[in-house]
Amino acid sequence: MTAFARTALLVVGTLGVHAHAAPLTSPDRHIAVDVAVSPSGALTYSVTRDGKPVILPSSLGIAVQGADLTTGLKLASSSPVKPVEDRYELATAKKRHITYRANEQTHTVRNAQGQAMDVTFRVSNDGVAFRYRVAGKGLKFVRETTSFAFDKSTKAWLQPMSVAQTGYANTNPSYEEHYQREIPVGTPSTLGAGWVFPALFRTGDTWVALTEANMDGSFHASRLHTDSPGGVYRLDVPAAPEVFTDGALLAESQGDLLSPWRIVALGSLGTLVESTLGTDLAAPAIAFDKAKIQPGHAAWSWALLKDDGTYFDIQKQFVDYAADMGWDYTLVDTDWDRKIGDARMRELVKHGQAKQVGILVWYNSSGAWNKTEYSPKSALLTRESRQREFARLREMGVKGIKVDFFAGDGKSMIAYYVDMLTDAAQAGLLVNFHGATLPRGWSRTFSNLMTVEAVRGFEFTTFEQKDQDAMPPHAAMLPFSRNLFDPMDYTPLAFGDIPNIKRVTRNGFELAEAVLFLSGIQHFAERPEGMAGAPDYVKNLLRELPRSWDEVRFIDGYPGRYAVIARRSGDSWYVAGFNADGAARTVDIDLSFLKGRSGTLVADGDGERAFSQAPIKAGKHGISIKPRGGFVAVFK
Repeated sequence: MTAFARTALLVVGTLGVHAHAAPLTSPDRHIAVDVAVSPSGALTYSVTRDGKPVILPSSLGIAVQGADLTTGLKLASSSPVKPVEDRYELATAKKRHITYRANEQTHTVRNAQGQAMDVTFRVSNDGVAFRYRVAGKGLKFVRETTSFAFDKSTKAWLQPMSVAQTGYANTNPSYEEHYQREIPVGTPSTLGAGWVFPALFRTGDTWVALTEANMDGSFHASRLHTDSPGGVYRLDVPAAPEVFTDGALLAESQGDLLSPWRIVALGSLGTLVESTLGTDLAAPAIAFDKAKIQPGHAAWSWALLKDDGTYFDIQKQFVDYAADMGWDYTLVDTDWDRKIGDARMRELVKHGQAKQVGILVWYNSSGAWNKTEYSPKSALLTRESRQREFARLREMGVKGIKVDFFAGDGKSMIAYYVDMLTDAAQAGLLVNFHGATLPRGWSRTFSNLMTVEAVRGFEFTTFEQKDQDAMPPHAAMLPFSRNLFDPMDYTPLAFGDIPNIKRVTRNGFELAEAVLFLSGIQHFAERPEGMAGAPDYVKNLLRELPRSWDEVRFIDGYPGRYAVIARRSGDSWYVAGFNADGAARTVDIDLSFLKGRSGTLVADGDGERAFSQAPIKAGKHGISIKPRGGFVAVFK
């Protein structure tokens, strides 16, 4: 359609029943977005895939102080459709070299006072994204009406948002709840605080993942509202306590108010698993020394030893353990400043350097927003103190930091994350966030961000038996939800005993996590004694496991039940799968893309703690996975 014809359509539309822009389609034309304004002035959008409804007509709109752009709107104009292409590289994701292609169009609407809002849509072959822009200065967010409406037959896989100022030492929310699996849309959130991103849905034969990206510190992070009557999910804002001390809760701008990209990834389940939309829509990388972007594997004592492990002699043992396993780092956790101290930390760093093992150290992010006492505490609250602390770490030879116990999703807390990442990048330090929000594409913008927790990870399974018992289906959710777009510090694996806990998974399940879960630095929970009991071929697999991946292929799976995914690094392919069910499962997998290559299959043997090893060739296979078991097949 020509620009003249589009303009004519808009003019006629404003005089008739509805104002419609011409549908915007994906490059392959399978996905289409329709934007309309009703006679009452309600702005809506809808999404179809191959002509079938995916997102039913859903609300758009935002209100700032002095301008309500949610009702009484008229469609003023629509820009010409333009193709967008972006290429970038990520060392911490499912693919290293990524190309994003989409068609983009901006719609301008005005309210009765003539105030304007732009809504920009992008449609790619794997989904839809949109964001708002309100021109002005010093704008303050009031509310928005953004919604995602699903057919009532749709099923959802959702994680409840935890209630702010609950949990250990008032550290919630930290995106650390179990998922509600395959629930009817419209089911209220079990904790009454909403649902977190990514949110997974299935409508007909289409899978949908909702999330957001491009958080620059000027906007709060959103979640889905607790209530979704009729299957209509609305965006909601953080709770009042989710702020940096005396900081802003909701978005504020110095210039134009620009929202994050709201993302609707959609397609087959394989399309979602292979999609990179969560980073495609993030801001490009800031400056960071490429030589210091060093993904890797780490030994970590706290997972099983807890606070009893943070002593010099034990950490030295873990450095030696990391060196024996060919791993890149050792993470020294809480209270290292009290229990080890600067002088001996310098000694530990030097010992690590001699073993080619880098040292990572833990920090408490918090000021007054929770009751944690772990140290170092409050050392990172201001730019001046951060720069001073980071300079000291750099001089000591420390490679990176793990920062814990953030307050939530308020605008000022998001700005705190961004400022910390920026300052750490300037100091050449790698970063891992714990007790934290979903990173929403930050690993692209800040290439020093290696990983983020934001998951009910391995450590929870060591606290109470009920979390251990619930772990297999929870873990089988993660490749389809939390770990879809962002690196995740789940901290796998354990082959030996967990103190005071009966482990319910087989060793093959634990091993498969090391491939299925993506993290820029994979912190392994197993201690030296547990690893010593593994056969050499398992230890060698973990020694040689790639630090980053070049390609991903979804093989098979179902959220909360099982997953089989193939990952390539260079010329090597790793195919991993696990089964969360209490009964064995046979999975038909097609490895014809490996074109005649031969490999080795490491799986569960006889007995709950045994491994087995067998040859495997490219082609089609029926692989039997034991109850709560798994496998890794390696083709080099």
